[in-house]
Amino acid sequence: MTSFPYVSYLRVFEPLDAFSDDEQLLIMEQRSRDRRATEELDRGESLRRITRTVSDPFPHDSEDLVRVLHYPSPEGLTTPYYCPNQLAVRSTLAAESISHSLHNPLLGLLLPEAARDAQQQRLDPDTFADSLAKLHTRSSTWGIPFGWFVLFREDDHAEVIEGRHGVETVRLSAPLMQCIDRARYAAASLAVAAPGLDLLDELTEITEWMETFTLSGMLELDYGRVADMVYPDDSPSDVQAGIESLAEGDMTGAAAAYRRLATRWIKIRQLARAS
Repeated sequence: MTSFPYVSYLRVFEPLDAFSDDEQLLIMEQRSRDRRATEELDRGESLRRITRTVSDPFPHDSEDLVRVLHYPSPEGLTTPYYCPNQLAVRSTLAAESISHSLHNPLLGLLLPEAARDAQQQRLDPDTFADSLAKLHTRSSTWGIPFGWFVLFREDDHAEVIEGRHGVETVRLSAPLMQCIDRARYAAASLAVAAPGLDLLDELTEITEWMETFTLSGMLELDYGRVADMVYPDDSPSDVQAGIESLAEGDMTGAAAAYRRLATRWIKIRQLARAS
């Protein structure tokens, strides 16, 4: 497996009828490809973009990828749900974020102005606006936001993907409406017990994001390569225990839950600062 940074993803998967006719045609063309093949295609394309002779990390005219989640029912059957990669939009947003934190000449080396201008020319304004309003994928580098763990439980569907060198990733998935209910309950508890916590704002924002999608969809947390360093992972349980302790006024319990979380994830966050 090619070595890539520790990036984790939170993805919304929707049923086929939630998409436009053009999107459904794209999905139908790719629905038979298995998930591992899709991930390998995505990694391969990323590697080709960053190793171009001329510095230009943006995707050009390649067809967008679609991920398929086969979610199991209690009867043992599976239902397919779909998540478009929306790479052109996400790469544009990432470039804008970098441009606010870097300055020339470093910005010019990583994202030449000519490449940024060409990317703007390639984007269709209507398609870009639609994708921006309904962005199916969120990403986090060098760790998973604790707010994401609020959305999942230890008994949710889990898929462990192993490779030759250990765990490649772990994917947790749950019905979107269930995740929204969990976020709302946690936010309501924090609003009373700890209204000053940044986690409350994070949960409010992420709930609004989830509510833009078809409520019959599914939510997936894809750990990425960080899974090999933390799995088996008790973070969802620890976050839940911390919020419940705060709601009950148990500061000792809340502090203990936070210490467990911090101890588990500090080694990964330190890698972001390693030279």
